[in-house]
Amino acid sequence: MPKIVSRSAVSTSTDAVPTESASASLKVYYCLCGEFALVIDKDITLLPRRKTDGALILRAQGVEGQTKAQIFKLNVNISDPIFIKRDNSLELQYRYTCTRCTLPIGYQTTPPIKSGPYVYLIHGSVTQQQGVVPHAAFEGENETYEALRAREELEINPPSTAPE
Repeated sequence: MPKIVSRSAVSTSTDAVPTESASASLKVYYCLCGEFALVIDKDITLLPRRKTDGALILRAQGVEGQTKAQIFKLNVNISDPIFIKRDNSLELQYRYTCTRCTLPIGYQTTPPIKSGPYVYLIHGSVTQQQGVVPHAAFEGENETYEALRAREELEINPPSTAPE
């Protein structure tokens, strides 16, 4: 005869009013493929952005007497470092990728890995609803698409140089 370990009942309701502790709870974010990627104590839309590429800035280490480090946990793989060309220099990025699909989630600009002062989340790389692509993932895509269409149009129909 099987043992009964617990006789407690669990009930939930989608109609329940959120409590104060529920709004202060941890936020979970997923990669675009649906894999768990990040848990953090605040909404990422409130995080500051990096001026160079619009990445979200996570403060991994606090500055004594000024600001505290953020509480977060990344579920990522570490990939090989790469160089990114900026306006007049090169930036070395230590990339973090999704454990399932290897999509880049974020990066660090200082070694050693996972102990630098900041972690940067790539704009649009995570979503709070599993399986739903955030609108930010495609921000700026229309401009890129229009530029590609214009270039393709020039390649197909080059401007005529002959006088009419």
